[in-house]
Amino acid sequence: MSAWGIIGTGSYLPEREISNKEVAEWCGVSAEWIEERTEILTRRYAAPDEATSDLAATAASRALRAAGITADQLDHVIVSTSTGDSPQPPTAYLVQEAIGAHAAACFDINVVCSGFVYGLEVARRLLAANPRGHALVIGADVYSRILDYGDHRTAVLLGDGAGAAVVGPVPDGYGFLGTELVSDGAAHHLIRVEAGGSRMPTTAQSVAEGRHYFRMDGRGVRDFVMDNVPPILHRLLQRAGIEAHDVDHLVPHQPNGVLLRRLVERCAMTRAHTHRTLERYGNIGSASVPVALDDACRSGRIHGGDLTLLAGFGGGMSVGATLMRWQEPS
Repeated sequence: MSAWGIIGTGSYLPEREISNKEVAEWCGVSAEWIEERTEILTRRYAAPDEATSDLAATAASRALRAAGITADQLDHVIVSTSTGDSPQPPTAYLVQEAIGAHAAACFDINVVCSGFVYGLEVARRLLAANPRGHALVIGADVYSRILDYGDHRTAVLLGDGAGAAVVGPVPDGYGFLGTELVSDGAAHHLIRVEAGGSRMPTTAQSVAEGRHYFRMDGRGVRDFVMDNVPPILHRLLQRAGIEAHDVDHLVPHQPNGVLLRRLVERCAMTRAHTHRTLERYGNIGSASVPVALDDACRSGRIHGGDLTLLAGFGGGMSVGATLMRWQEPS
């Protein structure tokens, strides 16, 4: 074992399924309008007594079982979320307690929809000095709590969920082959939650003005993704000595079905199997990539030796992509 890779995945989607018809009634549009513009059919919402850490802990436990290790073997627990249980403590500490990972160093990262891929690279680097180590990387978000249902541009897109992966040693030639992480703070205004931080603390006025809701410039996000993601993915593949047509699986962030199809075409990756869960779950932020990856693994579509490309992109703005040669879990 001389390389690092994903050795187990898990996910959790809340039980409550929300149809386009329900969202349409709240937002003042039609179910047909939502499907035509997003290709989303349903999404999941957390129960009133479920928070981000609850979703994350269940996904984590499933990933540990898939990897064949126990929580006390973890050296690190990394939670990517922009909807933590509370401003502090870190959500990762609540997950640590829930799963019993008492020997692990834990922390949160917030790179919105790219965060899971960022977390994988952080885990890989942390484990580089520990040849027998393991890290748990989780992407989890509960967006249903910060949606403005008067804003049909955002409320129709987002849902709740969590996905997780265990990073551990794999045979040489497998695992991570390369990673690209890109941030563009000049575009920070495209996706935002304005209130609730030190610049604009939560007040009665900020709540009345809806400043704590999720906001997005849809056209600006589309342009950023189409202009930036293809060259970043191609640069990653070039560094790894891989052609786009050699990639077997593309596991992307799931923002919008129409945008995703156009992106795959722009990236010249129509040969790769693009794994999509947005029709069932919508956009689930940091959870999108790991949920789609777990879905692909559990359905048996990814096999040992397959070249698999994970691509996250979103708020910040940011892009995170990693290329792996898949190691079949033992």
